[in-house]
Amino acid sequence: MGKNNKTGKENNDKVGLVPAIIQDYKTGKVLMLAYMSRQSLTKSLDTGLTWFWSRTRKSLWKKGESSGNIQKIKTIKYDCYGNSLLISVEQEGNACHTGNKSCFYRKLKDIEEDLDFDKYFKESPKENILNELYSIIEERIRNKISDSYTYSLHKKGLDEIIKKFGEESMEIVLASKHQGKKDMINEISDMFYHLLVLMVEKKITLEEVFGELKSRRK
Repeated sequence: MGKNNKTGKENNDKVGLVPAIIQDYKTGKVLMLAYMSRQSLTKSLDTGLTWFWSRTRKSLWKKGESSGNIQKIKTIKYDCYGNSLLISVEQEGNACHTGNKSCFYRKLKDIEEDLDFDKYFKESPKENILNELYSIIEERIRNKISDSYTYSLHKKGLDEIIKKFGEESMEIVLASKHQGKKDMINEISDMFYHLLVLMVEKKITLEEVFGELKSRRK
């Protein structure tokens, strides 16, 4: 793939994005849709692998970084308006995090039940802070930040992470019995942090949990 030298640090709050449709270069089957920023498109061109911008985590992500299901780019085309991309790839493994080959494996039955029109434009502050913390945890583990408690916990392994989460959960029980509201808030915050570390370690995303909670409303 060709190289583009117009790189630079992007402002997470004002990232210009274009939708990118990803299709199998052999069959033409649509695998997924994601969004690319200038920086993610540049990295895709430089590496020959797809990189995207996560609107929920406000950060770059390489497809298959955790799962190994990378996408090797064959061609990149853009539409007549210059505001969307069609990328043909050689897909290794499955494209969808659910284990399906394509993200488009369900037929639309009910607009209100099946679709979430507000997800990216009316995201609640509660989801924002969880996504932000999740991204920080991912980043500190990925970049091996030596003076980070998060990374030191990751290095100790899954058993230690589970142990810490269990301890924080018990602290909530004790605080609810013997302490005031402020102490409970502190303990719950600690528990949320250690739960997110456990989720990152087990490669469970917030989107998957939110999706499961949403499905239970039915």
